Amino acid sequence: MAEDKIRVLIVDDISDTRESLAKLLSFEKDIEVAGSVGSGQEAVDFAKQHRPNVILMDINMQPMDGITATEIITNVVPESPIIMMSVQNEQDYLRRSMLAGASDFVAKPFSADEVINAIRRVHEIGKVKRQRYANMQPMASAGGGGTVSLPSRSERGRIISLFSPKGGVGRTTLATNLAVALHQATEKAVVLVDGSLPFGDVAVILNMSPKAKTVADLVGSFETMDSDVLDSVLVSHSTGIKVLLAPPTPETAELITPANMKRTLEVLRETNAFVVVDTWPSYTEMVLTMLDVSDVVLVPMTLEITSLKNVRVFMEIAGKLGYDENKVQLVANRNDSSGGIKASDVEASLGRKIPHTVVSDGRALVLAVNRGVPFVISHKDSQVSKDVFEMARKLSGEAETAAASSGAKPQAASARGGLRLFAR
Repeated sequence: MAEDKIRVLIVDDISDTRESLAKLLSFEKDIEVAGSVGSGQEAVDFAKQHRPNVILMDINMQPMDGITATEIITNVVPESPIIMMSVQNEQDYLRRSMLAGASDFVAKPFSADEVINAIRRVHEIGKVKRQRYANMQPMASAGGGGTVSLPSRSERGRIISLFSPKGGVGRTTLATNLAVALHQATEKAVVLVDGSLPFGDVAVILNMSPKAKTVADLVGSFETMDSDVLDSVLVSHSTGIKVLLAPPTPETAELITPANMKRTLEVLRETNAFVVVDTWPSYTEMVLTMLDVSDVVLVPMTLEITSLKNVRVFMEIAGKLGYDENKVQLVANRNDSSGGIKASDVEASLGRKIPHTVVSDGRALVLAVNRGVPFVISHKDSQVSKDVFEMARKLSGEAETAAASSGAKPQAASARGGLRLFAR
């Protein structure tokens, strides 16, 4: 049926290109051409009225080009993701497209598989999250305040998850060192959870025994589990934190359900001040469940176009899931790496301030990993460690307490970006 198809708007000022694309897409049973227009302004008007599932947008058009049209559509019709098309396969064009709000980029001439896969990929992410959000009750919004304001809570511990839609951005290393820094800075109980169940690396980074107990040892006990049962599988580390390790094999990980992990995290927060959860780059129900139950979701990213593109998609998903600006907090990791785009450009593109920054220190990181000791311990005086400790102070509330005592006000997030990305 038509309503089950991906409704695509084609935008290109060359009629032959529009016709060729329409013919190409007509062979796909799950795709329907909802419209075909020849200018940026027509694309804006069509998107406002018909709200297509996906928009294929050419970058070079007159008088309104694809960049300008994308900026407008991203703000007024954020549920219609845009795939930018261009004959110019250059970094600057990709950069401008991502900063304007495009979800993907394909260079002409492209293959049929390339553009069709891009359409399905971009649409599926939005479709799954919209369906899931429709079945959820809106989560309570925290009050206003600065980007690093913390959700209110009573005596429960705070769950801080680290998630990145792109691998290779230092998520696990950051989670491990943040957990240790939180314990060192607050002297409170901290548990590090290796939530990357299929392929967890926390045990390796902390040089822990391969025979240590893991979350898999709780299989069969989840429904009746209390804090004593859970504590029996936590592994104490020399840094003072406790660790809940991932299962030893991917096959064992399949025995654990999202409901099991939710229950585990809820029990952990009853007896620990902070629960730091390392996740993995995936939009599975397991990962989304861990993010749902979290008070704060830290999103490590590197200052490069591919990372920005994937973070933008996640930010849109986060808005649809009802995560507010206090819950989702960006972390610019390896912030001083050469060749990256400017942090100010990222902030302008996402409409959000980046509240946490961590410099690059490859030498400290490699030495720490090889020795099985977190760099906040082995290289405590390094700038990278100071950055992580500063993040820990912000997340623990100590930075806000100090600011309140001095009369300082936390820096507010961009109102325009917050309204667009987190509209309810």
